[in-house]
Amino acid sequence: MKKYIQYIPVFLLLFFASCEEVVEVDLEESEPRLVIEASIVWYKGTSGNQQSIELSETSPFYEEELTPVENASVFIISENGDEFEFTNEGEGYYVNTEFQPELNQSYELEINYEGQLYRASETLIPVSPIDYVEQTESGGFSGEDIEIKAYYTDPVEEENYYLFKFRNDGVNLEFYEDEFTNGNQIFGYFSNEDIETNDVIGIEIQGISKRYYEYLFILRSQVGSSDGGPFETMPATVKGNIINETNKENYPFGYFRLSEADSTFYSVE
Repeated sequence: MKKYIQYIPVFLLLFFASCEEVVEVDLEESEPRLVIEASIVWYKGTSGNQQSIELSETSPFYEEELTPVENASVFIISENGDEFEFTNEGEGYYVNTEFQPELNQSYELEINYEGQLYRASETLIPVSPIDYVEQTESGGFSGEDIEIKAYYTDPVEEENYYLFKFRNDGVNLEFYEDEFTNGNQIFGYFSNEDIETNDVIGIEIQGISKRYYEYLFILRSQVGSSDGGPFETMPATVKGNIINETNKENYPFGYFRLSEADSTFYSVE
């Protein structure tokens, strides 16, 4: 009897293993949409001549990778009429090495793809430099985590918007407006319980438009409102500033913007 009892757990294990089946829900697939990553960033102290734009298409639900777009025509045109063609370098990357950035100048993005014309316009937004970086140890929920503060001076009597990027193991994004800090020296803030001594933190500040700030704000709100499960109610579609002039119903995803940026590195003590 003991011999038979010993085999029961093995039998049950095989039984349940044989009943296990991966189920994929047959979802209705929509037509692919163009995804445009067009962030033109001019770092202080550089010419800003080399810029790139990435184009891809959305993929079906069960596929994680986007499909690179290789056969588009991509131009940026300045308000002075200068045209900058971005040529395909492969994997959906379009590059121009002769771009001429000019602060507060307007630029228009123009993309022709599969007989449809996509357009957007934005202004190249200047930014204040990073004054200095400070480290304290009163961050996080515990009040004992390392925190990094990157100070900058906001211009007086201007409406300004900022995007901060802090790079450690990953990238942390923070964005700010100056409604209550106009003309003051203030800081971008980064704290993480995983920050350790001798870590090197990349810090970047970018000037952004009000429209892009509002776009980021909506994106953050949408991400925070969903648990990400496949059967949860999906958030509303967040549209950028790029319009399909040929067929407005076939709108793209992504945003066209131009920013001046300042950057530095900080070694954690």
